[in-house]
Amino acid sequence: MAASPPHVIVFANEKGGTGKSTTAVHVAVALAAQGRRVAALDLDHRQKTLARYLENRAATMKRRGVELPQPGWTVVDGSSEALFDTRLAEAAADADLVVIDTPGRDDPIARRAATRANTLVTPMNDSFVDFDLIGQVDAETYKVSRPSFYSELIWDARKVRAKADGATIDWVVLRNRMQHIEARNMRRVGEALVALSKRVGFRLIPGLGERVIYRELFPSGLTMLDIGQIPDVGLGHVAARQELRELVSGLALPDRVGAAAA
Repeated sequence: MAASPPHVIVFANEKGGTGKSTTAVHVAVALAAQGRRVAALDLDHRQKTLARYLENRAATMKRRGVELPQPGWTVVDGSSEALFDTRLAEAAADADLVVIDTPGRDDPIARRAATRANTLVTPMNDSFVDFDLIGQVDAETYKVSRPSFYSELIWDARKVRAKADGATIDWVVLRNRMQHIEARNMRRVGEALVALSKRVGFRLIPGLGERVIYRELFPSGLTMLDIGQIPDVGLGHVAARQELRELVSGLALPDRVGAAAA
């Protein structure tokens, strides 16, 4: 009986400011809260947002004397693809799921990570500024005219992965920060995303809303699943927790990976 390899979830978007790292750390903690063995790799060795978040979480647990679901984490310095492969193998050795957060810029190690994904998650804000990363639209009709370079990059990553081991990459686009967008623009972006999804092959699911609470929780490393540790909980916290649960459900991850297989 051999253990099947862990499911690798890569959060990738070459544009910053999309909530990528916040989403990655919340998903990692949510999966750990399900009893999964979760390892996280932070490929952004400059900002280290995911790693800093989990460091803050560990410090909060120690300071308050509480136990909370906590993924393991490693920062990968980006010096070589060989080092990334080594760190990924080390993380995979003791995990059911590996969550990888990539830099919000073009990066060769991030491209390498994309080819190792089982699930590739691209968060984007609900605007045509962000949409331009994955597709272009006609300026008059807002109809999709062609995929952009990032869609082509993911297409290439899928080909590399299929050639390497025959596996497919499930590409998921998250619509983050939707509720403060003017309604007509939101509808146009939504229609363009649906059209592009059919053309290049990604799934579209709602992400996290624009809530100040996500940023306020960073110093403590807490998440929306830690409501018992958060003072002055309001309806906004409860709504945000439900958003996170729906996001994790929408990723449609395997029920259990890493279990013994024949």
